[in-house]
Amino acid sequence: MTDGLLDLSWWQLIIVVLGMTHVTIVAVTVYLHRCQAHRALDLHPVIGHFLRFWLWLTTGMITREWVGIHRRHHARCETPEDPHSPQVLGLGKVLWEGAELYRAASKQPDLVERYAHGTPNDWIERHLYQRFNFGGVSLMLVIDALLFGIPGIAVWAVQMIWIPFFAAGVINGVAHYWGYRNFQSPDAATNISPLGILIGGEELHNNHHAFPSSAKLSSRWWEFDIGWMYIRVLSLLGLARVRRVAREPAMDVGKSAIDMDTVRAVVVHRMHILANYAREVIRPVADAELCASERDCRRLARQAKRLLLRDEALLDSASRQRLESLLSRSQVLATVHRSRLQLQQVWERTASSQEVLLSALQQWCREAEGSGIKALQDFARSLRGYHPAVS
Repeated sequence: MTDGLLDLSWWQLIIVVLGMTHVTIVAVTVYLHRCQAHRALDLHPVIGHFLRFWLWLTTGMITREWVGIHRRHHARCETPEDPHSPQVLGLGKVLWEGAELYRAASKQPDLVERYAHGTPNDWIERHLYQRFNFGGVSLMLVIDALLFGIPGIAVWAVQMIWIPFFAAGVINGVAHYWGYRNFQSPDAATNISPLGILIGGEELHNNHHAFPSSAKLSSRWWEFDIGWMYIRVLSLLGLARVRRVAREPAMDVGKSAIDMDTVRAVVVHRMHILANYAREVIRPVADAELCASERDCRRLARQAKRLLLRDEALLDSASRQRLESLLSRSQVLATVHRSRLQLQQVWERTASSQEVLLSALQQWCREAEGSGIKALQDFARSLRGYHPAVS
């Protein structure tokens, strides 16, 4: 059979392939990632099981293994214990051998047992999806051949490489190596593109690492997360319930005292606080300090901002030396950098009592306001107005 049951032209086949692979991407981002791994939403049993069945057909991935590996990635990100960090293994290794890294991690029973709690463990999961995980992709090959004839083999091949390349390769590799960052998460995660369409919104990977439990991956008004669009549609139809979405801290311009609401806002919304510090303090100070007398100030300012915003744990020895050299040029830059580190230390004391956190934040604001650096003084004053967003 050459044409199969559906006698489609080449361009119709392309549309079908793109449609089928997109459903697979949606199943990964909505079901596996946001629902199962991070519990950011609940899906209606019918929708959840359809997506689980579709993944069995098109990828052969087992839910508990995928979830366990992904949670391990967040828990040990950019360390030798991360199953797929390009910062450790190299971009080429993760990009082209992402599926092999996934399979190697899935064979670690302790990893899966420790991190995969709460995933489906019903009869069909144990006796079909886990036991015959490659039965689905074999069935998909038969279905594609019946529907599309000989071209169906090519359709099936594209389906089989789509997730290993785009999810295991591009997201795990490129999105921890190259792109832009809205938030200074303590890892190398980046946003590959502001338009999260091709990979279901997973392109906004830095946003996700800043707020792992958020069902919405877009953060700026100009970013688009198609996975979130599908979740909103399902919610309106009563087929999904969003549990958590990242929210910006609220502001009360009339608030003048640092109190426990301020402390809670700083701890809960620390990624937004750091992003605001970068925008309101580091960037203008770096521009002013390095553009005052240097001919190549733009290059130096860009380099300074990248290094000042980067988590120190992710800097190699050469980057540390460049940072120290830049800080030696300006006492103001050194003060701004030190203040950023001290601000981070405030929320790193979460094991301390609330009184200790309050005292530490009040002390930080006093020192910032006494620094003589206008941008830092303004930021410290504005910090008084922060309070937790109301869900």
